[in-house]
Amino acid sequence: MVEHQHGYLHRKDDYLARLRRIEGQARGLQRMVEEEQYCIDILTQVSAMTKALQAVSLGLLDEHMHHCVADAARAGEAEGRAKIDEAVAAITRLVKS
Repeated sequence: MVEHQHGYLHRKDDYLARLRRIEGQARGLQRMVEEEQYCIDILTQVSAMTKALQAVSLGLLDEHMHHCVADAARAGEAEGRAKIDEAVAAITRLVKS
């Protein structure tokens, strides 16, 4: 049996770099609150961080659809349907967040 590799692995370093930047943004937001900076400036940074997280989410979703879901669909109807259901649930969570 061949072990399945996650679709994002070929871009793992890119995702890690993005997540490190987001982590830096979160520390920056903490600092802004600690320094009692202007509310709108903090909200602007929250918006930027949210967009960065959304970009990571969409990238991972794209990888999942093109690799995991496509591989499952090729493996058989039941496997394909299960992965599609899983993807729909993930998309629903993303839309609600």
